[in-house]
Amino acid sequence: MTSPTRPPRLRSVRTALALTLTLAAATGCGTEVASDAEAARSASAAPAPDRAELEARARAVQTVAEHVWVTEAPGYTLARQSVGVVGDDGFGSVYTTSEGGQIQLRVERLPHADADCTDGPAAGSAQDPVVTCERDGEQWYRATESGHAYAQEQGDLVVTVSGAREEVDRAALRAAARAAHRADDHELDQVLPPAGEAAGRQPVERGDLPAVGDGAPNNDVGASG
Repeated sequence: MTSPTRPPRLRSVRTALALTLTLAAATGCGTEVASDAEAARSASAAPAPDRAELEARARAVQTVAEHVWVTEAPGYTLARQSVGVVGDDGFGSVYTTSEGGQIQLRVERLPHADADCTDGPAAGSAQDPVVTCERDGEQWYRATESGHAYAQEQGDLVVTVSGAREEVDRAALRAAARAAHRADDHELDQVLPPAGEAAGRQPVERGDLPAVGDGAPNNDVGASG
């Protein structure tokens, strides 16, 4: 028995619908914007520069490759112009949001008491004293009215992740602190300025603005700095 013939218009609609569904299945995931983590994984697929080159680029910003740390936090991107030395051979950088929020990352040689705020007087100032100081997992958390920070010891180094309380909440700061790690060769290549562009570079220093006066930065900000 001969099967009934479908009207040409119905066949055309069904064919178009099937094609649309096939294209959607094949390309739907490609419409998402790649995250910073995905971009980093893509970059890591390429060969890293020679280690000697990376160490030379670290020296150009007056630090050493082993002191360069990185972190990640949802919505925050490294401000590459902020990368620079802290102290004699430490490292500092700032991660920012499009709305102006900032998370600071600092790696420097400091005594134990500067990390463990429960082991002595916590860093603060007369204008902005420490109001919270406690152990949180493997790190120490301290906060003033305006800023807060997480700190951890790594040998003779103290790694601090900090921010203004009105810009970054404790959960986000904790996540960034726990994600902080020593940069591998691929990350060094992404973070360190290219050769010849780093001489004399200093990290961005954030200070709180005083309530009176000409608004000059006050860098004595305790936990947030």
